[in-house]
Amino acid sequence: MRGISKAFFTHFFTITFFVVVALAYFHPVLQGKVILQSDIIQYTGMAKEQNDFRQEYEEEPYWTNAAFGGMPTYQLGANYPHNYVKKLDRVLRFLPRPADYLFLYFLGFYILLCCMKVDFRLSVLGALAFGFSTYLIIILGVGHNAKAHAIAYLPMILGGILLSFRGKYFWGFVLTALAMALEINANHYQMTYYFMLLVLVLGLAMFIDAIRKRTVFNFLKSVGVLILAVALGVTTNATSLLATKEYADWSTRGVSELTVNPDGSPKEATTGLSRDYITEYSYGLAESLNLFVPRLFGGSNNEDLGTKSKAYAYLTEQGVPRTQALEFASGLPLYWGSQPIVAGPAYVGAILIFLFILALFLVKGRSKWWLLGGVLLSLLLSWGKNFGLLTDFMIDYFPLYSKFRAVSSIQVVLELCIPILGVLGLSALMGGDRTGAEKLRALKFSFFITAGLGVVIFLIKGMFEFNGLNDALYQRYFGDEVLAMIKRDREAVYINDTLRSLVYVLLAATVLWLFLKGTLKKNLSILLLGGLICMDLVGVALRYVDEDDFVSKRTMNQPFQPSMADRQIQNDTSVYRVYDTGEGLNGARTSYFHKSIGGYHAAKPAVIQDLFDFHIYKNNRQILNMLNVKYVIQQNEEGQRFASVNPEALGNAWFIELLLPVESANEEILSLDSLDLRREAVFDRSDFPLINRFRFEVDSTARANLTSYRPNHLTYETSNDHSGVLVFSELYYPHGWNVYIDGEKTSFFRVNYGLRALRVPEGQHRIVFAFEPEVIETGSKISLASSVLLGLIVLGGGIVSVYRRRRKNPQA
Repeated sequence: MRGISKAFFTHFFTITFFVVVALAYFHPVLQGKVILQSDIIQYTGMAKEQNDFRQEYEEEPYWTNAAFGGMPTYQLGANYPHNYVKKLDRVLRFLPRPADYLFLYFLGFYILLCCMKVDFRLSVLGALAFGFSTYLIIILGVGHNAKAHAIAYLPMILGGILLSFRGKYFWGFVLTALAMALEINANHYQMTYYFMLLVLVLGLAMFIDAIRKRTVFNFLKSVGVLILAVALGVTTNATSLLATKEYADWSTRGVSELTVNPDGSPKEATTGLSRDYITEYSYGLAESLNLFVPRLFGGSNNEDLGTKSKAYAYLTEQGVPRTQALEFASGLPLYWGSQPIVAGPAYVGAILIFLFILALFLVKGRSKWWLLGGVLLSLLLSWGKNFGLLTDFMIDYFPLYSKFRAVSSIQVVLELCIPILGVLGLSALMGGDRTGAEKLRALKFSFFITAGLGVVIFLIKGMFEFNGLNDALYQRYFGDEVLAMIKRDREAVYINDTLRSLVYVLLAATVLWLFLKGTLKKNLSILLLGGLICMDLVGVALRYVDEDDFVSKRTMNQPFQPSMADRQIQNDTSVYRVYDTGEGLNGARTSYFHKSIGGYHAAKPAVIQDLFDFHIYKNNRQILNMLNVKYVIQQNEEGQRFASVNPEALGNAWFIELLLPVESANEEILSLDSLDLRREAVFDRSDFPLINRFRFEVDSTARANLTSYRPNHLTYETSNDHSGVLVFSELYYPHGWNVYIDGEKTSFFRVNYGLRALRVPEGQHRIVFAFEPEVIETGSKISLASSVLLGLIVLGGGIVSVYRRRRKNPQA
C-alpha cells in the first residue's frame, strides 16, 4: 500500500508541476486573454453560420452554405451523438487554450516514459524537452490546434504499444485503446498516419527480436491485443471517421473525374493530391541541420531582430525614421530555405541532439534501433522532392500516402523519437549497467561528434550566399542595398545560433562530466540539465510565441469587422452568395458575414476548386451567375472595398428549356463556357443514364421561390404550367441530401458539373431539400456500442486488478 501511495503522490505532484509550467509559459491566459491564432481566425469565419445555427435551434446542421458554395460541417467541428471520447478529452484539456495542449504534450510523454520504466525524474525532464520542442510551440501560435491535439496523444499510444510488447497485455490494451480513441477524436489523420509509419518500424524491430529470442508466439499475442485495442479505439469514433471518409471522396483529397487540366493538357492520373502539391513543403537536406541550430536557415519569413538588425542600422543611417526602420526590422524575411512559407524552425534542441548521439553509444537492445530507424525514416521522407526516389515510391505504392500534403510535417516522428532516445541515453549514463570508463568514453565521443558538427557548420558558412526564394521581389521593392543587409542579417543569425548551440552542448557535457567524476550528485545533475534544456528550448520558442501573441477574447470571438461593403450587402435579406475578388477561393472573411463561394480549408470541395480553375479564374461570369453570386466585392484604386451588384445572378432556382447530354465530366465542365445557363443545362449521361427527356416548355409565368432557408433545410414553392427540370444554385452532394415534392421523396441529379437539378411535374408544388445524413445515424450506433464495451473492459479489468493485488497482499 505504501508503494501505491508513493507512486500516486509522485504522479500527482508531477502532473501538478506540468499544470504550473504550462500556465507559466502561456501566463496571459490567467488574465483572461487568448492567443491570436491565424488559422483559428479563419476557422471562426468558416464556422460562423454553423455556430449561429446551434445557438438558435440547439441542434447540429451538419451543412453550411457560408463557405465554398456549400459543404458538410464534418471537418468544421461538428458534434456527433454518443461521442463520449470527446467528453473525456475535454476533461483532460481542462486548462485554458493553448496551455491545455502544452499540458497534454507533457502528460503524454511522461506516461510514455513511465511505461518504459524510466526514472520519474528523467521522465519529467523528457516531458519538458518534448513539450517545448520549437515546432510543437509554433503550431500552437499559428492555430494548428488539431495537429497539436493529435501529436499530444501519440506518446500515449506508443506507451500502450510498448506495455503490450512487455507482456502487460491488459494495461497495454487499455492505454492503447483509450489513447487511440483520443487520437482519432483529435481529427488530424495525417499525424496519426505518420505515427503509424513509426509503429511499422517498431513492429519490425520487435519481430526480428522475437525471432532471435524465439518468442514469436508472445509477439503475435501482443500484436493481436494491439489490433483489438486499435479497432476499439477507432470504432468509438465511427461517426467522425465515416463522415470524413464520405466527404474526403468528394473533396480535393478524392479521386477526380477529370482527365484534363484547365489549359486542355492531359491531367496526371492520381488517387489523391498532385505530386507537386504533396511535396510543396519539402525540407532541404542541409536545412534539416536546424534541428541542431535553430536559425541556420534564417528561422522564419518574419523574424524580429529589432535594433540589432543590420537592415535597421542601414536604414537609420540613410535617414529613415527610427520607428519605420524598427517596424521593418521586426518582420525580416530571414528564411532562405526552399519551402514557400515557414513560421519557424523545427528545432529539437542542441542538448537533445547531443544526448541522442550519446544514446547511440550507451543504449543497447531493440529500443535504440527502432527509435533510430524512426528518426532516419522521418528525416528522409521530410526531404520530399529533394529525395525524390523514396518520396515517389511512397506516393505511388504506399497506401494513402498521396492523401496528405506538406511532407515536412513527418518530422514530428523524429521530434518524438529523439527525446525518447536522448532520455534513454541519459538513463544509461546515470544507471549502473555500464562501467565508468565506458560512460566516460561515450560522453567524450558524443561531445566531440556534436561539437564537431557545430564547428563544421560554423566553418562552411562561406559556402552559402544566403539567397532566398523571394529575394528578387525584395530587391524590386527595397533595392540592392537593403537586400544586401537582409543577407547579412541571415548570416549573423547563422553564426550566432551556431555558437549558441555549441555553448549549450559544452554546458551539458560539463554537467555530465562532473556527474561521472562524482562532483555533482544525480538529483542536482538532472536539475541542472533540465534547466539547460528548458533555457535552450524556451529561449527559441519565445522568439515565435510569447505574450505579445495574446489578445482579448473579444478579438478572437469577433475577428472580422464589417466594412461599408459588408453592411451594404447585409441590407439585402434574400438568400444569395458573395464573391470577394481580393480573397478569391482562399479566405474565410467573407464567410463570416455572408454566404461565400470561397473559404479556408485544407480539403476544399473538389467541385468548387475545379469551377474556379476552369472558369472563374478565367472570368467566366456565367459560373458566378449559376452559383447565385448576387454581389461581387472589389477594391477601387484607393484600396477601399465596395460591393457591385451582379444583375445576371440566376437566383436560388430556375426552370430550363434544354437539357444537354454529354459523355464525360471533361465535356460537362468544358461546355460551361458556351452555354446560356439561364435556359440550358448540361449533364453527364454516364452518371444519369435514365434521363431521356431533354426539351421543356417554360413560359413567362413559371416561377420557383425559396420560401424558407436553413442551411440543412431548404423549402421552395414552384409553379409551372408544364412539367420541366428545375436547376438549383446549391452544390450537388450525393450523400445525405433528400428531396421531397409535396411530401413524397424523389430523386435529383447533377447538372452543370456541380449543381442540383430536379424533374418537377406541372402545376404548383412544395419542394423541400433536407440534409439527413445516414452516416451520422449509422456511425452513432457503432460509437455507442464501442464506447460501452470499452468502458466495461476498463471497469471490469480495474476491479479484477484490484482484487488480484489484494489477494497477493491481504493487508494492503
